Amino acid sequence: MEPHFELNEVTKKLPKHLHKFVVKQPYDEYTAQNQAVWRYVMRMNVDYLGKVAHSSYIDGLKKTGISIESIPHMQGMNRILKEIGWAAVSVDGFIPPNAFMEFQAYNVLVIASDMRTIDHIEYTPAPDIIHEAAGHAPIIANPEYAEYLRRFGEIGAKAISSAKDYEMYEAIRLLSILKEDPNSSQKEIDEAQEKVEWLQDNMGELSEMAQIRNLHWWTVEYGLIGSLENPKIYGAGLLSSIGESKWCMKEEVTKVPYTIDAANVSFDITKPQPQLFVTPDFAHLSMVLEEFANTMAIRSGGLKGVEKLIDSKNLGTIELSTGIQISGVFTNVISDEKNRPIYVQTTGSTALASRDKELIGHGISYHAEGFGSPIGKLKGINIPIENMSPRDLKAYGIYEGEQVVLEFEGGVRVEGEVITGTRDLRGRILLISFKNCTVTHGDTVLFHPDWGVYDMAVGVEVVSAFAGAADVTSFGDVGKVSETKTHKIAYSDTDKELYGLYAKVRVMREEGTSSEEKIQEIFELLQSKFKNDWLLPLELLELAVEHDYSVKDAIKSHLEILKGNKSYTTLIENGLHLLPEHSM
Repeated sequence: MEPHFELNEVTKKLPKHLHKFVVKQPYDEYTAQNQAVWRYVMRMNVDYLGKVAHSSYIDGLKKTGISIESIPHMQGMNRILKEIGWAAVSVDGFIPPNAFMEFQAYNVLVIASDMRTIDHIEYTPAPDIIHEAAGHAPIIANPEYAEYLRRFGEIGAKAISSAKDYEMYEAIRLLSILKEDPNSSQKEIDEAQEKVEWLQDNMGELSEMAQIRNLHWWTVEYGLIGSLENPKIYGAGLLSSIGESKWCMKEEVTKVPYTIDAANVSFDITKPQPQLFVTPDFAHLSMVLEEFANTMAIRSGGLKGVEKLIDSKNLGTIELSTGIQISGVFTNVISDEKNRPIYVQTTGSTALASRDKELIGHGISYHAEGFGSPIGKLKGINIPIENMSPRDLKAYGIYEGEQVVLEFEGGVRVEGEVITGTRDLRGRILLISFKNCTVTHGDTVLFHPDWGVYDMAVGVEVVSAFAGAADVTSFGDVGKVSETKTHKIAYSDTDKELYGLYAKVRVMREEGTSSEEKIQEIFELLQSKFKNDWLLPLELLELAVEHDYSVKDAIKSHLEILKGNKSYTTLIENGLHLLPEHSM
């Protein structure tokens, strides 16, 4: 089936299970006011961030094809991004953390397709195209940072979640959607806020995914770089928030050195951040990331790794010392007195793989009911099965057609007739299959002959455990798209009339067709029908000042009155500052 989005050299590498998160950018749904909000924020950003952002930011805007004048088209961004080995896709709001990380691992930015409303022009709790395109994209033009982002995605996609993480994701997604929708009731918002706060207080021990999301938040989203005394901004959340990019530089916001400790510092996505972490340089980010990766089950495996997968209740993989990989939903582990796993069990669809490629004949249709296997060495035999030569195997009776009893040090007993063995390309034995097989641990029957052929994975220890499947194609369409959809705002006839005026001003500016009469006519309509709109008068004033129309004085007086509303004071003053004659 053909994908529903544009493919290029980068996006064609995306595994198919990620395709379902990609949506068509609803460019025609952006109103002329949306376009004006984009332009206002971007003009403010370039003016202010040129002084306080990392040096890569302004240059990165040009390199990634992001215009100050209009919301970017995804196709246009992709044509330019591919030159630096990246791509962008449009998604509907927040997507699950594992999927987000996986896109990043393939050098693909996920860009929320919605556009913030004028009511959230300084900061939005929901991901939007300003945050994603104008925040994330420019910094990836820096090669060192781009590699950090890719590597972060690669490691983050393997982080194991807890069962509560997905509940938290859904709760935050709903809250952000409700807060951004001007038609939401306060009751709906309050209930969603309470749910998020309750979950935050009752998460228990942080999962790997929760910890790596913290690291992502304090670097990719809200990171500062340089010295504690004079840091620069590189985090997308700050780069896309004209309010918080100024707030974060104040002394009230605590600045602390960035270390692995940030993994245990949680955040509230709906509020400005009271403290921020400062990295001395981008290389330090990669060093901390690798330090954290060393604490993850993907590198340590063992009993704790299997227990993390069981707790997650999600698809995960363990890898044994031979390299055989077992992917499925893990439901049970038996351990010995030394806290070593001696038997693991999955329930439901399971696939076996080696070096991230599914073993032929060992996919989810064959292992539809689950998979279990002993782990460890045989009792009284120094040579692990995985290190036995064909001669050794024959000496111990482990060869085709032979009835054999294998007693493992952990107390698991496998008794049956050997059918065959499966080896990797290096000749190491990965799997032994039995018929008429019984597997027991003490009085517990783990496998009964009536259940069919018993496939036993070979390995003395669990060397790795991670989220997802070893072979990304094994399970088909894994993961799910949230059923909570971003709200499509319902516009009134009055709203549409106002947006029509915004569109006229936009055309005048782009085509150079402004006149004093046109500006006067639109200004009078604003005064009579849309007295509280502050952004369009700024755009009218910009044109009037540029052409020295006399109506500029009346517009300026109107804006001075609007400044009496504290919600608009700073926004209007900032807009006036950008005018060619802001000191008039």
